Amino acid sequence: MVTQRERPAGRYGSRDTRRGPRWVYWALLGVFVTAGLVVAYVAYVNLGDGPITTEPASYQIVDDGTVKFGFTVTRDDPSKAADCIVRTRAADGDEAGRREVLVPAGGGQRTVDTVVHTSKRAVSVEVYGCSYQVPPYLTAS
Repeated sequence: MVTQRERPAGRYGSRDTRRGPRWVYWALLGVFVTAGLVVAYVAYVNLGDGPITTEPASYQIVDDGTVKFGFTVTRDDPSKAADCIVRTRAADGDEAGRREVLVPAGGGQRTVDTVVHTSKRAVSVEVYGCSYQVPPYLTAS
């Protein structure tokens, strides 16, 4: 017959250690789940599609210092003017030119054409971003 030997309680602790109340486990689980849902909601709001979206329509490299660019702007609130930043890149990846473009209020979807002057020959052009916060120097002209 095999007998089970007792471990020294002073060295390994006793086997009959009690856990805390079960409600503490469920309360902590609820707090973690709620925190996870809050983080997911904030990420969805901040990283989801913005109120202004753009799509490139056309671009033409005129010469080593000029690019013509057309893009389509779609806004969730067409009654507001928007400010879009257009930038060009050179073959080495440097930003070669940048321009702010005013998109006037009116029309849910609008195509905007602009000319960007560059410091190097551009190989690509993109809309960096758009915002409803139009600076005063764009609306004054």
